[in-house]
Amino acid sequence: MPSHPHAWPADRWNTRPVKARVLAVARTLTSATRVLDVLTLLDPEGVERYFTVNPGSAFADRALDEYLRGLPGFTLLDWEDAVRHRFDLAVACAVHSSMHRLDARLVVLPHGAGYNRLVTESTGDTVSAAGLSRNELTHRGQVFVDVLGLSHPEQLDRLRASCPEALDVARVVGDPCFDRMLRSLRSRDAYRAALGAVDGRRLVVVNSTWSEHSLFGRRPDLPQRLVRRLPADEYTVAVVLHPNIWSRHDPEALLGAARRMGLRLVPPHQGWQAALVAADCLIGDHGSVSVYGAALERPTVLVATGAAELDPRSPGYAFGQAAPVLDPDGDLAAQLELALGKQDPAALRPLTDRSLSRRGRSAELLRPLLYSFLEQLDEPGDEPLLPPYPRPVPRPGTTDAPTAYDVEGESEGTEVSLRRYPFDPADHIPRGFHALTDEHPGDALRYTAEVLARTEARAERPATHWLADTAAELPGLAVAVAALGPARHLLRLRTGLLLEARAEPDWGSPEPRLDPLLLGSAVACWLADGGDPAGLAEHGLTVRTGEHRTRVSFTTEPPRPSLPARS
Repeated sequence: MPSHPHAWPADRWNTRPVKARVLAVARTLTSATRVLDVLTLLDPEGVERYFTVNPGSAFADRALDEYLRGLPGFTLLDWEDAVRHRFDLAVACAVHSSMHRLDARLVVLPHGAGYNRLVTESTGDTVSAAGLSRNELTHRGQVFVDVLGLSHPEQLDRLRASCPEALDVARVVGDPCFDRMLRSLRSRDAYRAALGAVDGRRLVVVNSTWSEHSLFGRRPDLPQRLVRRLPADEYTVAVVLHPNIWSRHDPEALLGAARRMGLRLVPPHQGWQAALVAADCLIGDHGSVSVYGAALERPTVLVATGAAELDPRSPGYAFGQAAPVLDPDGDLAAQLELALGKQDPAALRPLTDRSLSRRGRSAELLRPLLYSFLEQLDEPGDEPLLPPYPRPVPRPGTTDAPTAYDVEGESEGTEVSLRRYPFDPADHIPRGFHALTDEHPGDALRYTAEVLARTEARAERPATHWLADTAAELPGLAVAVAALGPARHLLRLRTGLLLEARAEPDWGSPEPRLDPLLLGSAVACWLADGGDPAGLAEHGLTVRTGEHRTRVSFTTEPPRPSLPARS
């Protein structure tokens, strides 16, 4: 500890009295966000909060500093400034031996689902998981950590082997990140809507930890294969990548083509927890996100197990060996249907229980511990609760829907069942016919498409004019559609017939929405199967995607009243 810590500015500059100073210590973006989970347990009244970055991680970059500078209520300190000041409490979710320099009572917690990974580059230890290594927890042979938080008693056994002198400071406190997810379960519908899992769509969350042994390290093409091979009206796909991937690569560019086909890319600092709460199933690897998803009892399949970089005694290693496997080159839709329909969500509970104990109790265990170091503050008398996570916000540029599809379908009576697959020129499996929006770039598909739709309802050219011009330009179109609103559209058939379509609401159900391109595809399919255009106005259509149905009525243009004859 510094022998002559710098004094803080005079309290006369503070509008409210400062009773305690708390330092959050990060080494990476992952550990920074996990510290914030813990600090939500402290009442901000009377607490002055600071953040610093303990240097040395290969994954600490400019984005981390920018993120920390944008946090409200925190003052960002350079590491050398932080070690020259005295704090009542420091909290870190990743430990390094250089943290012995801090003049504070130091609480260290995991930044994942327990301690599982071998990171020899930072620990200098080939047998102990990062966070449990003697090289990290001691300085000159002495443990400098005041509390080492564990998420499960299992970690005590491994700590006893790796650094027995740290057993005196070890405390089993559960996992506040997982407990926040449990608190967020009531927000599942809001999270699903934010990620596009509406109108019968099921949400597939793909997650990857970092390193060459990870899902993204081994199969970076999987997200694009999923959005290409899963019917777009039955599934939505979101991707969660470890912040360490973001610090070394550019996922927005690497996944650019998949994003244009509808992939939701969750940012690294916030949203992955909400995505797990919202998910119907999870595709992952040996990272903590997979363990958390399985612990939430989401059907989970793995693409990589990471055996080469995990402590073989750890629950994470056992989880990777036991969880069901996905074949990335197999029939993805069939495998996901099997996982969703046949996998017992509780089957992995015995394994996730070995990482996550004291479920739902971390707040009641951690808050008294933290306040025990803040001598001038009284712990609040209310029930300690962790707040739910905010809604996920996919990265800017994520499109709501692709601009071109391959469409398959069949009709039976007045019901049309459709499956739309985002068009990929680099991976084109011919399916049915092409349908595209007027905004689709390039002309190659424009002159072979069966359906073209203008999706902007309040466009400059009236819908009737646009439809007439489009029919003249593209006489091969079966159906052209101009949006008039979220559930109301104008269609022009190849015969020249104009029809206004409207989605009919069901009693007790939300106002329907109707994608104009989906509507045009349904009409084109129905006509190709021999449907009589005149029957649309009389009987309407039911558009089915998966188990979701939308009833659509059609009307023809009413006759215009004749002008009275002049006398």
